[in-house]
Amino acid sequence: MKSYVCEKFGIEFPLFAFSHCRDVVAEVSRAGGLGVFGALSLSPEQLEQELTWIDQHVDGKPYGVDVVVPNTIAGKGEQLDSEKILKLIPDEHKTFVNRILKTNDIDTSDLNADRQEHLRYAMNLQESGALELLDVAFSHPIKLIANALGVAPKIMLDMARKNDVAAAALVGTKEHAINQAKAGVDIIVAAGGEAGGHCGSVSTLVLIPEVIEAIKNIADIPVLAAGGIVTGRQMAACMAMGASGAWTGSVWLTTHEAETNQIVKEKMLRASSRNTVRSRSRTGKPSRQLSSPWTDAWESTDSPESLPMPLQSFVSEPALRKIDKLADGGHEGAKKLATYWVGQGVGLMNQSMSVRSVVQDFQEDFINAYENLDSFITD
Repeated sequence: MKSYVCEKFGIEFPLFAFSHCRDVVAEVSRAGGLGVFGALSLSPEQLEQELTWIDQHVDGKPYGVDVVVPNTIAGKGEQLDSEKILKLIPDEHKTFVNRILKTNDIDTSDLNADRQEHLRYAMNLQESGALELLDVAFSHPIKLIANALGVAPKIMLDMARKNDVAAAALVGTKEHAINQAKAGVDIIVAAGGEAGGHCGSVSTLVLIPEVIEAIKNIADIPVLAAGGIVTGRQMAACMAMGASGAWTGSVWLTTHEAETNQIVKEKMLRASSRNTVRSRSRTGKPSRQLSSPWTDAWESTDSPESLPMPLQSFVSEPALRKIDKLADGGHEGAKKLATYWVGQGVGLMNQSMSVRSVVQDFQEDFINAYENLDSFITD
């Protein structure tokens, strides 16, 4: 395809696939797109193992890594040890989570121990932890490094240029895009409020042209469209508005290769676009996830206010991981509570397919959309 990003990365189709699953990342890249591996929750040692595996299975095709260095987190600018972090979690929040779990016949006695295991996440949101992940990422032949929250830090941009790697940043408003353009990123990913995971409140249809218009006099930066995009015709629509390609995530969660909890995968395949909720209850920042009694509880009037990032994740993630494990084992209460990040495009994700089949469907659907649009202006 004639696209700047295709030429820049040596890919056949400007479809970028964010995933925490290495199999998905490698397969998308082998199929002609560009897989992007989510590294936030991993230790440097774990990231080294995952990227080494991708190197061995990607057949020399390009891929990228996604990290998170947000501007606003609790304790940013200071080194918080485990004891300090855990002391910042109010008893009210622990009690609330315990009540949700106990109502569904789930034991809560080991949650405090699980919170200790979650400390790697908080470390990765601090400068030292983020730098460790960046060092590992740049020691591999990646072609893209992306920052998912906040203005891309100068040290990341400097490391990217030194290693001839394109630096991308996700934005949810035109103001964010302007700041990223001034910071010097190479690619902007404009993610509408339909997106799964962290997202803003502006719809993709509005955000894409708004971002393109806002940055055109600052720098010539390609914009990738994101947010609810799970088909080639949606991708074509965004590119008709000026996007250079699509950044996707949710659509890969129901593929054969995805490591998504099977119960959650089945819920997604049955879900409509109305079965998601945008909430701060998982990480402390707004993120869209599949609705369940867990999310309903946090949206109720008697729920405590969400804590700032990363503290809220110490409230939610240990419990959600426990729920996932029990759901896999058939625990009925856990199966009801089980949830995961997913965008509103989930309503179009009705069949589990291989990654390669999804890429092929995107390409065919894109061509059909182009031909349909062309039919309106040609004889």
